[in-house]
Amino acid sequence: MLTEIIFFDTMRQGLWIAVIVSVPILTAALVAGVSIGLVQALTSIQEMTLTFVPKLAAIVAVFWLSMGFMTQTLVSFFQGHIIPMIAGG
Repeated sequence: MLTEIIFFDTMRQGLWIAVIVSVPILTAALVAGVSIGLVQALTSIQEMTLTFVPKLAAIVAVFWLSMGFMTQTLVSFFQGHIIPMIAGG
């Protein structure tokens, strides 16, 4: 039986897993955006599309490198919390 305490605890854990999984990609986007912005400010190049390609490349590279960690984290959350609740355990 799903009570409010179990529901909110599962929701809290799910949101925390979402934060943990998204941190590497968001950090890469932040670092790439700030570094390209700094280069643009130092060289006075104000092209808006210049930040898109390096930021996208950094995001794809970090996603590819951290895909195993993300998959392992999500699978362990589902196997440890969600599937037992569905099965009634």
